[in-house]
Amino acid sequence: MPDRKEIIIVGSGPAGLTAAIYTARANLQPLVIEGEPSSTSDQPGGQLMLTTEVENYPGFPEGIMGPELMANFRAQAERFGAEFITKKVTKVDLSSSPFKVWVGDPNAESPTFLSDSLIVSTGAKALMLDLPNEINLVGHGLSTCATCDGFFFRDQEIAVVGGGDSAVEEAMFLSRFGSKVTIIHRRDELRASKIMQDRAFANPKIDFLWNHEVVEYIGETKLEGVKVRNVLNNEVHDFNVSGLFVAIGHIPNTDIFEGQLDLLNNGYIKTVSDTSETNIDGVFACGDVQDFTYRQAITAAGSGCMAAIDAERWLEEQHSQ
Repeated sequence: MPDRKEIIIVGSGPAGLTAAIYTARANLQPLVIEGEPSSTSDQPGGQLMLTTEVENYPGFPEGIMGPELMANFRAQAERFGAEFITKKVTKVDLSSSPFKVWVGDPNAESPTFLSDSLIVSTGAKALMLDLPNEINLVGHGLSTCATCDGFFFRDQEIAVVGGGDSAVEEAMFLSRFGSKVTIIHRRDELRASKIMQDRAFANPKIDFLWNHEVVEYIGETKLEGVKVRNVLNNEVHDFNVSGLFVAIGHIPNTDIFEGQLDLLNNGYIKTVSDTSETNIDGVFACGDVQDFTYRQAITAAGSGCMAAIDAERWLEEQHSQ
């Protein structure tokens, strides 16, 4: 017989762990299925586990390392009684209550757990270039978040990979810090909106490397530059930058919820305005799996708090009926 829980939290980034803290303090004894270390898309601790120094999270005036911050989140949730399983959810059935959750073999006849309520905080993954040594260089000159890391590149030459609104927004933000920002794009024109293009072209600090793509990172433990290839003639040459920001998009980790939870056109979970509620009564979503606008640790944590309170109130209503 599957073990039945009052609440299960799927994912353990800032959103999931904040939800765990709040639901544990409410004596709901949450089970957090935190993901697997071998999985880059939903690893325990989320994307901050790939981040070095975090300087914009309130309460740490000297900054804190990303993994340490998430370890503190986890320890705080454990202190109040949250239970953790370092596994990956492979299947869910949200067609009836209690909800069915599989860990391990998704083809198993019986689910691993049953749960009266569910908080989805599986996050999103930044699309990368899939080049050798990429993961090792994240946080060491390679980044996917200008808001998070731009400050570290003051008066340095930086590059942004991409041609859409996200890439231009990153470049605009980085121009506040870097001495020069080059947008590297494999086409000869941007895909960004006209107003964003106009702003980029008018910025004296932003330059463009058209018809090029990054094919190799230079540096073993710290980014020292990149090799770029001209897509028109295949010529490869070194491009010296101390920081590279990859801005080619994000993908929410929603595969196992497709066909059950309402998703937006971009794949993110649709939630009711100003709440964490989904289209299924008793299922809540928080963090980067439903937020494609801010994507910050602090906003993820805030939405995790919202999901926990929403879930707690929903469970109270069910018990009173």
